[in-house]
Amino acid sequence: MKTAAQNLFRMLLAGAIFLAGCGYHFGAAGTNLPAQSHTIYVERFQNQTRLTGINNEFDRYLKDEIANRHRLELVDSPNDADLVLSGSVVGGNTVPYTFNSVLEPTLYGANLSVNARLVDRRSNRVIWQGGVGDSERLPVVAQAVVSTTPQFLQQNLRSGDIANMTDIQVAQSQTNAGLNQSMANLAQQVYDAMASGF
Repeated sequence: MKTAAQNLFRMLLAGAIFLAGCGYHFGAAGTNLPAQSHTIYVERFQNQTRLTGINNEFDRYLKDEIANRHRLELVDSPNDADLVLSGSVVGGNTVPYTFNSVLEPTLYGANLSVNARLVDRRSNRVIWQGGVGDSERLPVVAQAVVSTTPQFLQQNLRSGDIANMTDIQVAQSQTNAGLNQSMANLAQQVYDAMASGF
């Protein structure tokens, strides 16, 4: 028994040494960000989709994500910033995903994607640029809503509320909730990618 515990300890130690030596770092630590950079300006993202105002909503999620990480301070002017983050919401659509027996959509698939780049103002060097995407499944009828999922429970609705709503109300509330979740996921992905350099 003692030998098995020793072998397990050796394997864990070897794994830790491997991870420490392979150059992999976690994005939350901001290891790709220059050590002397403490402030960031987020330019208003461009909207290249048909979803009116999606870029403004995404900007809010992105700024919240940056603020919640406590690595960089958001500033209101690029002149006060060490780093400038800019980009575009390049993809945003919803398409029918599943149908009922009379070919009415019951779930839609929502896809959002963002391209972004991070520039060090001191050196005018691009530190990171890339694209990220997210997909969500959006129930558009009450029968397709699963009221026990974490996404549903984060809303200000209960299963009884859904049962009393019209299909249009269900579709609108669930589409909004799904897009909000997608934007939160994208904001987290952008931060992790720019902070880790991936």
